[in-house]
Amino acid sequence: MNTILHNGKTLREGIGKKHFLDRSITTREVIFVLALTACLTPWVSPPVALITGVIIAQFIGHPFLHLNHKATHILLQVSVVGLGFGMNIHSAIKAGSEGILFTVASITGTLIIGYVAGRLLKIESKTAHLISCGTAICGGSAIAAISPVIRAEEKQLSVALGTVFILNSAALFLFPFVGHLLHMTQTQFGLWSAIAIHDTSSVVGAASKYGPQALEIATTVKLARALWIIPVVLLTAFCFKTGKQKMKIPYFIGLFVLAMILHTYVPMQPVSDVIVQVAKTGLTLTLFLIGAGLSGAVLKGVGLRPLIQGVLLWVIISGAALWAVLQLAK
Repeated sequence: MNTILHNGKTLREGIGKKHFLDRSITTREVIFVLALTACLTPWVSPPVALITGVIIAQFIGHPFLHLNHKATHILLQVSVVGLGFGMNIHSAIKAGSEGILFTVASITGTLIIGYVAGRLLKIESKTAHLISCGTAICGGSAIAAISPVIRAEEKQLSVALGTVFILNSAALFLFPFVGHLLHMTQTQFGLWSAIAIHDTSSVVGAASKYGPQALEIATTVKLARALWIIPVVLLTAFCFKTGKQKMKIPYFIGLFVLAMILHTYVPMQPVSDVIVQVAKTGLTLTLFLIGAGLSGAVLKGVGLRPLIQGVLLWVIISGAALWAVLQLAK
């Protein structure tokens, strides 16, 4: 016979419907939420947010890891669209036209070198191709778009993403240092970071530290570069002979362009300033979540040879792009 509670429910029913406020909160969750909240303040920069996330991943653990990938994906796209409200469409078109030659040359060269490096290092072909595409176009977004086309397994996807995210973390700190060391102009740095850094999040994070003009050029060129996912997906389907597979097109780029058009032609300066500031905070949160996702298991799962391929590609494309930008851009 069931025990009856004062509200007419049985004891078993009462226990089964435990109130949310009665749920126990772990110390890990408290620390994570406090760190996340700190990233909302102006005192935490994107690089600091990233390293804070990495520290939490290594020593405390991500209590909401199952939600991390989707959260970073959505937050990054929303933040990039928000940044569009701080950019002029005419300047963006000019920056995109200046970067088209660098983009075509770097994507083609990276895919060719990545293929050769993968064969020499005897890396499984799908893993090598994912790393090459992630380096050539836009990091995790390119890998996510290519993986269903080649029917990549979870292990292959994890290795490619881990490799790219590790190098992204290094780039966020290294690139601004090199840029200042070589006295690069904001135009030069914007082009270089857009070509040589994998993920959009790290490109925007590095460029925002360098200056507003660098941020505008880097974001525009990087998103124009991301559109190359479409021909690369088609080429991949042909080379791997996988037939027609679902293609993930980065539709948020269209919203980014629309935001730039609104900012250019509609008088909304006070509102735009607020949106851009919120977008920058969103980017900081994104980098924190990316760092928090780099657990010890992810780092160990990458393996030496894929990491060597990733580093080799990154060094070659970074060095070549740096030389080209210093020679051809002002």
